[in-house]
Amino acid sequence: MDIVIDTSALIAVIVAEPERNRIVELTTNNTLIGPGSISWEIGNAFSAMFKRKRLSLDEARKGLSIFASIPLRYIEPDFVKAVTISEQTNLYAYDAYFIDCAIRQKAPLLTLDRKLKIAAGSLNIRTLEV
Repeated sequence: MDIVIDTSALIAVIVAEPERNRIVELTTNNTLIGPGSISWEIGNAFSAMFKRKRLSLDEARKGLSIFASIPLRYIEPDFVKAVTISEQTNLYAYDAYFIDCAIRQKAPLLTLDRKLKIAAGSLNIRTLEV
């Protein structure tokens, strides 16, 4: 099964947050997909963690190595649809890319982001419970 995985779920796996084991369980033997912006979002999340003193540079380097080992299939967003979704749901475009991907791939969304989960539900997109 294809699963659209967002950055929040990937970060939880990479930095071993409490949800890690459940995310690994849900995604094992499935194909992980998402927009190409994921790698930029990972870098941005790490920079935010630096500012909060939650992550060292060495930990970020290890995290990037872990991220590189996660098999992801990147889907080019339909930017017109994503911007429409952004306006409809009051989400940033980066979040709308995940919803667009889930709609077009007819795949459930795996996220830890509450706002993204609510928006997905409002558009009848199935989300996986962590």
